Amino acid sequence: MRSSSLVTPRHPDRGFSLIELLVVVAIVGVLALAVTLSIGGSAQRQLLREAERFQALVGQACEQAELSGREIGVVVGVGGYSFRILGGNEWQAVPDDGPLRTRPWIDGLHADLSSEGRHVDFLATGDAAPQLVCFSSGELTPFVLTLELGDAPRYRVTGADDATLKTERVETSR
Repeated sequence: MRSSSLVTPRHPDRGFSLIELLVVVAIVGVLALAVTLSIGGSAQRQLLREAERFQALVGQACEQAELSGREIGVVVGVGGYSFRILGGNEWQAVPDDGPLRTRPWIDGLHADLSSEGRHVDFLATGDAAPQLVCFSSGELTPFVLTLELGDAPRYRVTGADDATLKTERVETSR
């Protein structure tokens, strides 16, 4: 005969423990932070990349001018910038298949150029004479180029007369 006092197994409480819930909340928080930083900082990253690209290309133009013994100019415009080589008494466009090809600014970028303490008006990048010149002697027209994009912090690219170039974030209150 069977005993009627069989003990039925007790079912553990169903649900999550407090630790499990905290781990899930922490993971969701980290993911939300990562998404926010990647979206919110994209304008700043684009602007920094654009400033560093301008600095690198002007630096390359100055090195090339010194090595080739020919002046290389930079035409900065509202829509972008291009490079010119002095051939005789005329500025000639650099071929558009090399590293010093015409470069457009990224959409929404606002640029402001000054040289030797004076604001420089932008020109159409077509056949204009350059506002900045890398001389074969290793010198450069001193300049300050300030770049803005939306609400992102501004960046400034500066060039000294000894062809020293620097990119820095501009800390200003708006």
